[in-house]
This record gives sequence, structure tokens and C-alpha cells, in this order.
Amino acid sequence: KPAETRMGKGKGSPEKWVAVVRPGRIMFELEGVSEEVAKRAMELAAAKLPIKCKFVVRERQL
Repeated sequence: KPAETRMGKGKGSPEKWVAVVRPGRIMFELEGVSEEVAKRAMELAAAKLPIKCKFVVRERQL
């Protein structure tokens, strides 16, 4: 708080929330949809995020 401000009543409401996301972190996992639909959904989601995103596919196990 600035100088010469009355004490008490807490710190005030938060201005923003921050989350630390390190490189290589998997943020979303999809199941039950085709790869094309999943890729399009992730492209739309990535456009809303302020970080660089990459779409990866898990190799199928037999």
C-alpha cells in the first residue's frame, strides 16, 4: 500500500492470477475424439494462451 494510507482492511482484492508453466509441461490431455478434432480444439485453445504451445500425440500401444 502507498505511504499515508490507513492501516487495516486487508491487502485488497487481487489484480491478476499467475501460474508458472515450465517448458515441456503437458497442460491438456484429450481422449475419445479423433486426432483431427483434438488438434483443432487445441489450436483454438492455444490461440487464447500467452505462451507457445505444441500438439503432441502419444504413440499407440498394441
